[in-house]
Amino acid sequence: MVYIVDWHMKDLKLNQKYKKYFRKSSIKKKELGNLFLEEIQKKNPKSFLEIGIFHGVTARNICELMYKNHGKEFKYIGIDLFDQKSTYEDEVEPAFTFNNPLKNFYFKYIKRQNPYSEIAVNDLLMKFKENIKIIKGDTNKILKELNLQNIEYIFIDGGHNYNTVKNDLFYSKKFISENGIILCDDYDLSYAPGVKQAIDEFVKENNCKFELILDRFAKIEL
Repeated sequence: MVYIVDWHMKDLKLNQKYKKYFRKSSIKKKELGNLFLEEIQKKNPKSFLEIGIFHGVTARNICELMYKNHGKEFKYIGIDLFDQKSTYEDEVEPAFTFNNPLKNFYFKYIKRQNPYSEIAVNDLLMKFKENIKIIKGDTNKILKELNLQNIEYIFIDGGHNYNTVKNDLFYSKKFISENGIILCDDYDLSYAPGVKQAIDEFVKENNCKFELILDRFAKIEL
């Protein structure tokens, strides 16, 4: 069953605005980021798994939201390749460099960090160090080794290869709690058709409730 959601019809109040934290994010427009947070707040999770952290911008926003809603009673788990190579050679890689020279200068000479690194992400999330767990690795290899249960919300924005998305969805089904939500980014990218194919197959095979949000986010309820 498919629902097309028009976010302009929604009247949700959110006490937090999406921030970029001087880093790159797959969610480039703040308006879209605010709607992303509103979607998460509808579920109001205390446990969250993010597959594909990149610079940690969505991770920081998610942790800020859960902290405002639950204080220190929340758990965030993030997984990313960081400097490792994907299992698949045809994987779509994000743009790693900034167009803004000030950002390049800031990270190279002031922070002395690669913003797309495990160290930099942990630094960005230091405020919540007692509530987070960052895992480095290829989800095609490590998800089967993780003992995760009753995760209320899972955001998938990792590898865009068909097999990777299928793998991430397969294990997300094992990790998700009853009535939990799986939200997938980049549902219908022209240069990564495997994302849509994998999601459509998963929804059909598992008879899931499915919502397409702004032609971008695929919301799956098992």
